[in-house]
Amino acid sequence: MIGKNEVATPNSDQPMENIRPQNIYEALLIQRIDPVSEIAVMENGYETLHDAKGHRVLQEDYELTVIRRYEKGCTQVCAERPWLERKIIFGRTDLKPHRQYIYSEDGTVATDAKYAEYKDFEGVNFPSRIEIFRPQEEYDITLNMLKVDINKPLTDDQFVLAQPAGAVVVHLDRPQSSLVQPLENK
Repeated sequence: MIGKNEVATPNSDQPMENIRPQNIYEALLIQRIDPVSEIAVMENGYETLHDAKGHRVLQEDYELTVIRRYEKGCTQVCAERPWLERKIIFGRTDLKPHRQYIYSEDGTVATDAKYAEYKDFEGVNFPSRIEIFRPQEEYDITLNMLKVDINKPLTDDQFVLAQPAGAVVVHLDRPQSSLVQPLENK
């Protein structure tokens, strides 16, 4: 695929074409709170669950709301318009993040990520199941971690991908009719 990482107009016919690496990354690894450009406010909340018999059960949690004060390099005008950036939900019993909402600047949910089944991966407690839902682009992804290598050294050749024979190049910034071109014509 060749094109920009931003989705200008979501493709509802082919929702997989709406997937962008930065959206997976921001849901996969919860970013630290930057004290210079963000404000964090904690709230006592609860989540509605259902037990085995279908009864509603309220489970208390902590909700950390993160407000973006301004973007790097912004003028005074954007500094005066803070916006809800994300909300991270922690379980009270284990203090692990179980959900994260990431918002666009207009206040709509851009990403809804759920974290479950925490396991020990080389001494690091990490969710082995991550569900990512992107309502604007109309797709969701479930990642099941079977093996997680943390802080392993990487070499440049690990990032070189050979194109398979007969592979098709998709241009994301062109109209649908001219998206696909065989590699042989390149």
